[in-house]
Amino acid sequence: MPLILNLRQVRLEPQELCGELPAVELDPGRDDAVVHLNQPLEYELTASLLEEAVLVQGVLSLTVDCECVRCLAKFEQLVELPDFAAHLPLEGEDAVVVVDDCVDLTPYLREDILLTLPQHPLCKPDCRGLSQLAAGGASGQTTQTNAGASAWAALNQLKLKD
Repeated sequence: MPLILNLRQVRLEPQELCGELPAVELDPGRDDAVVHLNQPLEYELTASLLEEAVLVQGVLSLTVDCECVRCLAKFEQLVELPDFAAHLPLEGEDAVVVVDDCVDLTPYLREDILLTLPQHPLCKPDCRGLSQLAAGGASGQTTQTNAGASAWAALNQLKLKD
């Protein structure tokens, strides 16, 4: 169910919009291995008429389910936009689509939320990644690379003529 703004009401007085937008509305076909949108977007917005445009301002917050890119641990992260603002022109070449005196605000919310999602989520800033035991496999044996040998070790052994 999209977030619809009635322009007739906004022309009379600023409108307060509070509620939740289902995650399905924010995630059309988006496939990400480490960030999952499973919970609704919470919004507290004010829409007001500003000359021949609508100004929508407020707060957006969304809790996303993440997987740490270093250790693969699952965790939740709060994504918040405390100063969300959208200027929606009603006239001109950049005018928003108006259907029956209503504007769908969902694409504008979606765009800003998707831009603020973490690209490389970490369970904690100093996450050290998988432990040596986990990196060596089930047997617990670590390879020379896992034990900390330099990737350049083989090159260091080369004997080049001067």
